[in-house]
Amino acid sequence: MILYLTVAVGTVLLAGMVDNHPNVQPYKITRQQMCNRICLLAVFLILFALSACRLNVGNDYAKYVEFMHLVNCDAYVPTEAGFNLLVKIIYGISGFENFLLVFAVYAFATILLFLVAIYEQSDEFPMTYFLFMSLGYYFQTFSTVRYYLALAIALYSMKFVIRKQWGRFIMLVILGSFFHKSLLVVIPLYFMASVAWKKWHLVLMAPLCATFLLFQDFYLKVVVLLYPSYEDTEYLEGGTSYINILRCLAVLVLSLIYYKKAVRGNRRMQFYFYLNLGALVLYVFCSFLPIISRIGYYLTISHILFLPVLVRETENIKLRKFLRAGMIAAAILYFTLFMSRAYDDGLRILPYQSFFFHDMVDILSDVN
Repeated sequence: MILYLTVAVGTVLLAGMVDNHPNVQPYKITRQQMCNRICLLAVFLILFALSACRLNVGNDYAKYVEFMHLVNCDAYVPTEAGFNLLVKIIYGISGFENFLLVFAVYAFATILLFLVAIYEQSDEFPMTYFLFMSLGYYFQTFSTVRYYLALAIALYSMKFVIRKQWGRFIMLVILGSFFHKSLLVVIPLYFMASVAWKKWHLVLMAPLCATFLLFQDFYLKVVVLLYPSYEDTEYLEGGTSYINILRCLAVLVLSLIYYKKAVRGNRRMQFYFYLNLGALVLYVFCSFLPIISRIGYYLTISHILFLPVLVRETENIKLRKFLRAGMIAAAILYFTLFMSRAYDDGLRILPYQSFFFHDMVDILSDVN
C-alpha cells in the first residue's frame, strides 16, 4: 500500500510541473518544454517499472500466464489474434515462455498511450493525470491487460472523432480489436456521441432504452455470440456499479449547469457530454449485461478530460475553488475506497510482488 501511495503521490507531483500547452519558440527548446520532457519521462518510467516488474499481481495474472502457455502449445484459447501473435513472437525470440516480457510490452504500450492521450487532449494535464491515478485507471491495468490496452486506444482515438477523421479512428479501433474485440463497440457509440442531438432525438431514443429491459434474453444471446466462453458461466450474471451511476449523475448535473456556456456549440464538449449521458443510460438500463462495466469504461474514461474543463468554466472564483476542491476530495475518496478493495479477488493488486524477490505460482497446466 505504501508503495502504491508513494507512486501515486510522486507522479502526481511530477505531473503538476507539466504544462501541455507551453509557449513554443521557433528553433528553440524553452525551459517549460524541457521540464515537460523530463517530468513526463520520469512519470512514464515510474509507472512502467512498477507494472513491468510485478509478478502474480492482478486478479487474472495466472490465468494470462496459462493462456500464454496454451498459445505456445497451439491449443485453443479465447484470446484475440493480436494477443496470440504477440505471445508467439516474444516466446519465439526469447526461446522460452517469457511471460514477464509479454506483460512488460503490454505495460509499455498501455501506459504510453494513456500519457500521450492525456498530454495531447487535456486542457489541464496535472488535473487530468490526477484523476487518471485517483480513479484507479492505472492500477487496474494490472488486471485484464488486454482490455486496458484497448481502453488506452479508445481514449487516444477520441481526438480523431472530434476532428471527424473517421478513417483514422476506424482503422485504429479495428487494429486495437485484435487485442480486445470489445473495442469495436466504440465505433457506433462514439459516432452516436459525436452527433449534435436535438431534444426530440433524445425522446425517440427512449423506446430503444426500453428494449434493453424488454428483450434481455436477446441481448444476452448477442453477448454470447461475441464471447462464446461466457456461455453457461457466472460471467452472464451481469451487475452494475452504483458508484459509477452516482459519478455519471454528478457529471451530468454539473454539465447541465454550464451547458449553455461550456457545452452547447462546442463539438468536443458535446462529445464528452453525450459519452457521459450514454454511460448513465447503459448503467441504468443494461445492468443485466455481463460486459456493461467494460462498455461503460469506454465512455466514462472521458471524465478525466471533461471534468477539469467544466470546473474551469465557472466564472465565480470562490465557486470554482469550491468545485475544484470538491472534485479533488471526491477523487481521493474514490481512491481510498478503491484501495480498500485491493486485496479482494476481483482486483488483487495487493500484496505487490516482484520477480526480483518472488517466484511464479503454479498455473493450471503445471498442476495437471
